[in-house]
Amino acid sequence: MDINEAKKAYLDNKALFRAKLFKEPDLIYLFFELTRSCNEKCFHCGSSCAPGLGHGPDKEAFKAVLRDAKEHFDLKRLQLCITGGEPLLYPDFAELLGYANDLGFKWGMTTNATLITKDVAQMLADTGMGTVSVSIDGLRETHDRQRGLKGGYDKAMRGIQNMIDQKAFRHIQVTTVVNHKNIGELDELYEILDQMDIDSWRVIGIEPMGRALDYPDMLLTPDDQRYLFNFIRSKREQGIPVNYGCSHFLGLEYEREVRDWFFYCGAGTHTAAIRINGDITACLDIEDRPEFVQGNIYKDKFSDVWFNRFQVFRKPLSSLCKECQECEYEKWCAGGSRHCFDYDNNKQRVCFKDILF
Repeated sequence: MDINEAKKAYLDNKALFRAKLFKEPDLIYLFFELTRSCNEKCFHCGSSCAPGLGHGPDKEAFKAVLRDAKEHFDLKRLQLCITGGEPLLYPDFAELLGYANDLGFKWGMTTNATLITKDVAQMLADTGMGTVSVSIDGLRETHDRQRGLKGGYDKAMRGIQNMIDQKAFRHIQVTTVVNHKNIGELDELYEILDQMDIDSWRVIGIEPMGRALDYPDMLLTPDDQRYLFNFIRSKREQGIPVNYGCSHFLGLEYEREVRDWFFYCGAGTHTAAIRINGDITACLDIEDRPEFVQGNIYKDKFSDVWFNRFQVFRKPLSSLCKECQECEYEKWCAGGSRHCFDYDNNKQRVCFKDILF
């Protein structure tokens, strides 16, 4: 069996697994959106975060969700994912995550790292953080310009080093959002990151969502996309831990070549999230629309919502799109990633058919 036939067989099994998950969902990732406030204002932010915006539910409401999750889910399989905004701006961060750690949760965080002093790194170790993803979106000048904070690059790099020096974290990852203007910096950025003791580099393309919709000139062209995937594949062939993100079906040539897994959008079957207002939904990157709100932690028990609602996410996304239904790859793609779907016009904003395959 050649490699493409092996991939087809695996993708066929993945399609059967997806159908099973629609009936028997398996929660693996639980996201807490602690805040929409951020000390940066990235032009591509999917949640349109900015300085001075509101924080998430109070710590006692979050703690109630944690106790409920501990009772109804296997904590050996469940990962608590902390995000924002900048999560470290949440007033009760240390108390909440210390509580999660005491309950036995594995947890990780997405951060810009600008606030991670040596003392903060020690606090993260003391509260049991296992994994972290830090945003570095280009070389110094580009990073600062695109993230709206002068000196942000240097602060983020110090934050990364402060965590490395702790020698307490299972996985330190850098994430880079690639756009039309910074794609030419990938090689030089790699040389910098390769000198640091990080565990992986996650390289993702800018997505047409949130504030990025206001900057169409920054979106990746088809040539940019092909360059990006060939860059990632070439590094991986050298044994370098570079991964593309979870988004999008990439076709037989690139599936499993640029990341460690085959495409599957797990929103609502593997993934749930609590928004800053207490709303229970799936992936936080999905457009915040009323039909996607499945409950609220101030009036609903999270586990009841997970087991008895979420039907809107437990059917193929392709069921909304005639073009997807007629596509020869529908069985494997199922309509693509839910976060970049245009729900007003029922079509996918990002499809790599005719670009990569």
